[in-house]
Amino acid sequence: MLLAQPITLENDVVRLEPLRADHSDDLAAAAAGLEHAWYTSVPSPDGVAADISQRLTWQTEGHMNAWAIRRLDTGRVVGETTFCNIDQPNRHVEIGHTWLGLEAQRTAVNTAAKLLLLAHAFEACDAIAVEFRTHWHNRQSRAAIARLGAKQDGVLRNHRLGPDGTLRDTVVFSILPTEWPAVRLGLQERLRRG
Repeated sequence: MLLAQPITLENDVVRLEPLRADHSDDLAAAAAGLEHAWYTSVPSPDGVAADISQRLTWQTEGHMNAWAIRRLDTGRVVGETTFCNIDQPNRHVEIGHTWLGLEAQRTAVNTAAKLLLLAHAFEACDAIAVEFRTHWHNRQSRAAIARLGAKQDGVLRNHRLGPDGTLRDTVVFSILPTEWPAVRLGLQERLRRG
C-alpha cells in the first residue's frame, strides 16, 4: 500500500479519517483555547479552513497524507495528524503536523493515534523508517516522541526559519522496523493502563 493513499484507520479509542473540508467546524472548536507557543504551528480557530486547504494541497502533490482525529468516546474531531515528507521509493515517512485540542491532551488519544499510524506505516506500507521532527524548544513534544519509543537521530541546526524569522533547530527521531515490535507492545501497554 502507498504511504500517500488515503485510508481510514480505527481502534477502540480513535478513528483517523482522511481529512476533508467538512472537518473544519469541529477542528475550529478543538483549536479554541489552545495557547500557541512560538515554536509550534497549530492553527487558530479562524485559520483552520486555510490549514485544511494547505494540507489537502500537499496531499494532492503527494507530499502528505492528512487525517482528522475523531475521539470515539465523544464522537468529536479533536485534532489533526499526517504522514508528511513522504518518500515512497525509499519507503520512508515522517509522522508530523500533529496537534490535539485541550480535551484530548493527556488522554489516550495521542497514543492510540500513533499506534494506528505506526502500524499502518510498518505493516501495510512496509516502511523502512518512520521519522518524527520537532522544534528544539518544544520539550513537551520531544518527551512525548521519546515515550513512544523513538530514538533521537540528531539535531539539524539552523534548519528552518520560523514565521517570525527566528532560526529553528530541528530534533529528529526515528523508529525502524526492527524496533517496531517493542514499540507496538509499549504503546499497547500504555493504552491498557489508560
